[in-house]
This record gives sequence, C-alpha cells and structure tokens, in this order.
Amino acid sequence: MTTTTPSPSPDGATPTDSDAVIFCAGLSKTFPGRAGAPTVAAVNELSLSVHRGEIFGLLGPNGAGKTTTVGMLTTRTIPTGGRAIVGGIDVIAHPSAAKQVIGVVPQINTLDRSLTVQENLFFHGRYFGMNSRMAKQRTAELLEQFRLTERAKADTVTLSGGMAQRLMVARAIMHRPQVLFLDEPTAGLDPQSRIALWEVVQELHGQGQTILLTTHYMEEADQLCNRLAIMDHGRILALDTPAELKRSLGAETEIILNATGDMDALAGAFASVDGVERTKAVEGSVRVYLSGSTQSALPVLINRAMEAGFTITDAKALEPTLESVFIDLTGRDLRE
Repeated sequence: MTTTTPSPSPDGATPTDSDAVIFCAGLSKTFPGRAGAPTVAAVNELSLSVHRGEIFGLLGPNGAGKTTTVGMLTTRTIPTGGRAIVGGIDVIAHPSAAKQVIGVVPQINTLDRSLTVQENLFFHGRYFGMNSRMAKQRTAELLEQFRLTERAKADTVTLSGGMAQRLMVARAIMHRPQVLFLDEPTAGLDPQSRIALWEVVQELHGQGQTILLTTHYMEEADQLCNRLAIMDHGRILALDTPAELKRSLGAETEIILNATGDMDALAGAFASVDGVERTKAVEGSVRVYLSGSTQSALPVLINRAMEAGFTITDAKALEPTLESVFIDLTGRDLRE
C-alpha cells in the first residue's frame, strides 16, 4: 500500500492530518466537446478535505460535477489534472490499492441479478480476499444489520427499490472500507424508503464510518451531513456546516413573492423597506431576506409592490434553507 505526502490544500488540510481521510487539490476533469466544440469542464480545480468519521456532502443540481468528482475519487474516472488521496493512497497513481479502502454505491443498481441477496454479499467478500468462513460470518452480520435476513435467499430482482439500495450499501461496506461513497443514494426512492435509508446512513455514521455522499435534495443534505460543499458548474461555491451555510445569508426569514414584470425593478423597490437585509431577483419572483419577523414586513412589501405598479400573485415566508443559499449564490433554483 503506497502513501503520499502532498502539499497543503487551500483549506489548510493535508492528507497527513490525522483526520483527513479524503484530500484533493486542484482536481479537474474536462471532456471533449461534440463536433469540434470546446472542451467541457465537468470539475474545475476542486480542492477539499474530508475528516475521519464525518458525513460530507456534495450538494448541487444535476450537471454540477458531483458524480464526476466521486468518479475521480473512486478510480472510475481519470482526472485531467490535480491530485486525490483517499485513505492515504494516491488514487490516480495506485487505483488498485485505492479500491481496497473504498466502498461505492453508484446511482444505478449494480447488484448481480444471477445471485441471491446472500450471495451478492458473500461473493463480494470473497472477491476482497475473505476466506469462506469470514465471508459467511460477515454476510450474516450485514443481513441482520440491514434488515434483510428474511430475504437472504431471494433473487435480487424481487427486491423493492429501498431494499435493493440497502443491499448495495451493505455490499459496499462488506470489506470494511475506510470511506463509503454514496452517489445520489435516495434518487428515485419513495419517501418511506428514503427515510429508511437515512436511518441506515446515520447508523453507519454512529459506528464511525466516513461517508461522502452526493445529493440534489437539500433536505437530505441538511438532515445527514456534518459538512457539505455546494457545487455548481464543476466548482465549489461554499463549504461549511449546514447551519453555518444558512447563517451566512444573514437573515432570520425569507419571503418569496411571485409577480409578473421586471423582477430586478421589483427587487429594487423592496431594498429600502425596514428590516430588509437584501433582495434577490429569480425568474418570476423576488426573494427578500429579513432580519426580523414577517408579520409586519409582508403587508409593507405587498403595498410597496402595488405602489410600484406590480401585482403580487403569491407570497410565502420560510426560514432560510440550503436551497436559499444556493439561489443566493447562483440566482437559480437548486432543482434545475
């Protein structure tokens, strides 16, 4: 097993720090453009470190570069530039060694459909060097932990989406990896299955498992992640705890007002209202960030809009969310 000691990253961490399990600096990936078009930068000069035992999230819309980042950190995608260290191993220089310290749950179902639930775990263990006795013991442990014991001899094609996803997570940690990568782990799951998988992830975290997950669900990132990076167009726009990211808006309340007309002009009309910290025009609406209560501010905002010649078609107030942070950074919806 080969280790490396690169220079510090912009956030001050190095892979020699006792709690830095994932480290990357200047990590980039470009793809050729179609029909002679310019190259496309899927990930652009990404630098971050993930601490031992934390759940770290990459939050962003589809196409933000999250899956490409995971691909580079898990040896599936060769970077165009930069460095990546996982579990003390340079994943670019030593991909085979890196695979021994990572577990990966991709977006698509990769279970072997010719094997039973139990066999998917057993043969994965054998592939990673466990003898038959160890693989059987570990399989039994994981079937119980992931509440799949009753389906041990079932064909994987008979599993529900939630069960299949739990089995993929169980298989990914079969060999006790240092880092578990979950790429959009709850995409396509119903709400009940999503919550069940959240419980599995939190249980693994409680056992000390380091987890990096990607998601475009702000509730998921807020619920699960100790820290997260908000990504868009291959770049990290902000990185902190969910609470600190929301606090960075500098507002206690957010009011969203929908209207027709020039949203920039409407945003400007609100700028001088007492308690308004700032405003943001987003397609068809204006987001108003307040330092105080909405009780008195909302009627004032509606009256100000009417005085300026606008008709408000809808208004709602909410506490700032991670989506609020994303919109504040990019001017567009997180789900686009």
